[in-house]
Amino acid sequence: VGAIQPLVAACLAYRLLGERITASIAGAGAVGAVGVALLVLRAGAHLDGVGLSVRDERAGSTVRAGEATGVDHFDSFRADAEGASRAWRGHLREPRTACRMVARTLRTDGDRSASVEGDGVRVAVFVLSGEQEAELGFLAVAEDPLFADDDCLSIIDPGGQSTELVTAVKLEGKWEVRFRKSFPIGTLGLRGTVLSSESPSPPEILNAVIVLDDLIGMEFRPGAAGRAVVLGASGTNLVTIRDRMTEWDAAKVHGAWLDFEEVSKAVGWMMPMTDLQRSLIIGIEPGREKTIHLGSLILERFLWSLHVLGVTVSVRGWRHALLAHGLRPS
Repeated sequence: VGAIQPLVAACLAYRLLGERITASIAGAGAVGAVGVALLVLRAGAHLDGVGLSVRDERAGSTVRAGEATGVDHFDSFRADAEGASRAWRGHLREPRTACRMVARTLRTDGDRSASVEGDGVRVAVFVLSGEQEAELGFLAVAEDPLFADDDCLSIIDPGGQSTELVTAVKLEGKWEVRFRKSFPIGTLGLRGTVLSSESPSPPEILNAVIVLDDLIGMEFRPGAAGRAVVLGASGTNLVTIRDRMTEWDAAKVHGAWLDFEEVSKAVGWMMPMTDLQRSLIIGIEPGREKTIHLGSLILERFLWSLHVLGVTVSVRGWRHALLAHGLRPS
């Protein structure tokens, strides 16, 4: 599933920008979570080329601040730099790579940028702020023709260490953001804290619900959220599992509807399973067995707080908007 996202993003950038794009996937089986690097060259105000480098980074390892240093983490970007520099040699003069929440948790010094060098090419590494990630995620949905007729959208983007929520209304053809926040709620974070057991007990699940609801800390008025849209692997996997899809088909997943009841039921029947049992579920993306039940719970609690009956699934994400718009100031 994740390996297709960079190709979709490259095609999107090509169509939007009309520029020549070189794409490559380094590392088979990438799940497209933290390990996607977007290498962007800007010549003046024009985008001359876009490169994509994907590292295989399976979901399931918990990373918290203090467990690794910034140097250790940015060493991992060196692998991106080395693979990318071989792919883009002669094409990109200023490659840049963007990363998200895991890097933010590791950079305790507050620095949002660094440089790593691989195979003779220096790559600037930019850590997206929570606000940037939320903005990019919303743009990926707002600019999707599927939602062109909607005048109110709320996007939910559950990740490994954070979940972004944005609500906006369309006024005279322009989107006005009414709410935007990056919450410190994620699947890997839950797996490393309140739901560390691979088969959580009912009391543990109830405690996690209380923790999540307290962290969200709000409820929307009925109807104020508009159409809810979920980004990321939690939503897409719930669709592929429900439809028993053994092969990825973005056209079938994109725009699919998940009602609140089936999301809640998925939490109920997947939580008691072991990681091995979840890995054998037909339709699950390999590597998601340690987090799919947690992502489902996070999605359920956000749907509850929005007071919506269900959610539309999008296969797009912040990477698509980053390709189209580049990095903006936080």
